[in-house]
Amino acid sequence: MNANQFLKALEQLRGWREFAFILALAERAFPNYVIFDEAIGAKQSAKMRMLLDEAWGMLQEKVGDARVTQNLARLESLAPDPEAYDMYGVYPADDFCRLLEQALLNRLNSTCQRALEASQMATATVAQFIEVSEGGDLSEDELVRLLDRHELMKVDKLFQRELILSLKKQRVPTESYIASVREDAANDGISNLGIALDD
Repeated sequence: MNANQFLKALEQLRGWREFAFILALAERAFPNYVIFDEAIGAKQSAKMRMLLDEAWGMLQEKVGDARVTQNLARLESLAPDPEAYDMYGVYPADDFCRLLEQALLNRLNSTCQRALEASQMATATVAQFIEVSEGGDLSEDELVRLLDRHELMKVDKLFQRELILSLKKQRVPTESYIASVREDAANDGISNLGIALDD
């Protein structure tokens, strides 16, 4: 799947497939929130985990708009304010929150397409991490080359493309299928930044 085919496939995602795609990106980014939460001692990770779990549950059961709106409000209360912290970790944590927000907004109004924006957001988190950790003294051209060949970017691209192909083939969101998507996205607790919860 080349870049154009990937974009086209993203634009064709609808309904439960689009919701599952965005949710899987959020699941992959969840450890970034946990690590930041632990670093500042806020102890909000368990509440955020429950919110994410409930969102996954929405693929199997119908949930009213009022419940989704309530979850969006809960998410807002748990999301960090990037301007309130002088540390890099707040940005990937905030990016996770914005991905989950996109998923919940998709559940509220599935006519407004959000998969492309979510995909770009997830990839931007990885690019920013590489730039911060390895791109300090590089020129713009060197940074582009670094991003092009970086393992984390390759893993992110592969994950997103395989996810789309898998969703396109699946006719209905069966419990076993969603469980396997979730497990792949969770990636044994290793985030899209290659950071493990056990580190």
